[in-house]
Amino acid sequence: MIPERSLEVLRAIVQDFIYTNQPIGSKSLLDRHPLGVSAATIRNDMALLEEEELIIAPHTSAGRIPTEKGYRLFVDRLGEVKQLSSAEKTAIEGFLAGSSDIDDVVERTARTLSQITNSLALVQYPTLGKSTVRHIELIPLGEKKLLLMLITDSGRVQQSAVDLADSLEESLVLELRGRLNGMLNAVMLSQVTQKLAGIESEFAPDRRPLVQAVLNGLFGLVDENRQEKLVISGAANLVKQDEDFSGELSKVLEAIEEQVVLLRLLDELNADATGVGLRIGSELGLNGLSHASLVAAGYQSDGAEVAKLGVLGPTRMDYSNNIASVRAVARYLTRQLEGRN
Repeated sequence: MIPERSLEVLRAIVQDFIYTNQPIGSKSLLDRHPLGVSAATIRNDMALLEEEELIIAPHTSAGRIPTEKGYRLFVDRLGEVKQLSSAEKTAIEGFLAGSSDIDDVVERTARTLSQITNSLALVQYPTLGKSTVRHIELIPLGEKKLLLMLITDSGRVQQSAVDLADSLEESLVLELRGRLNGMLNAVMLSQVTQKLAGIESEFAPDRRPLVQAVLNGLFGLVDENRQEKLVISGAANLVKQDEDFSGELSKVLEAIEEQVVLLRLLDELNADATGVGLRIGSELGLNGLSHASLVAAGYQSDGAEVAKLGVLGPTRMDYSNNIASVRAVARYLTRQLEGRN
């Protein structure tokens, strides 16, 4: 059992190392923190923390730096997570305000998160299985062309031009639009194909080519949602922190290119008492990310989680700030999506 005072010393070492990126000695701890004990007592606490493999001497100096185990204990015992300032909250609201559709919202969210955390931001699109149809629109563009629009409950707007073999009938377009909206309202995207099976046979033979062309376009838009998509912003932030990755930055950048890997990591992260999921170093399970940490949280639409967002940075990241920022941005994104429904 580690004494509470020793844990306070660990907290101070982690905080100072995050801020200075320099090994922390007993004298500097006493100068910066009101620990109320002598330098000799601090050295004893540091010796205990070193025995517990929570801190380590990077070279033959009096200074110590946190280990992965030390970061984990620090995070688990954070207590109060930093509260964002009014200026930071206003900045987030300003960045996300005025977004035109879900693509714009997701891209703005990624840029915002990377800017306020100085880390790599990851924002996952709402997935096929969790989104439902809100509305389908058919708009004539000419004698033989239609604009097909698919709008989901997440606010995503997709569109596709449908070329027709014959001149369109306005009455058929109105009828088909009404039938599609009546059959698909609030239906999950994953069930659209099944729901519309055989619908073309309900129309007269001379009308079926138009119906089939629209269905093919609609199924194409639905299939676009099957590919889980991730928007990434702030890779330059990692380059600025090259030394924190102990020469492994190239491997980190390679891992980032593998979106499937990052999507899997996000999906596996479950929120803890702080409201986020967090993995440090080897907990990520990837050799190229052994000096990285990932903080993530889910965002919602209609009261259900639809996807996750987060930040990836070095293990020497500002955990308190990043946890607070990820939570706040997830809440603002949820409000954006719910405001569209």
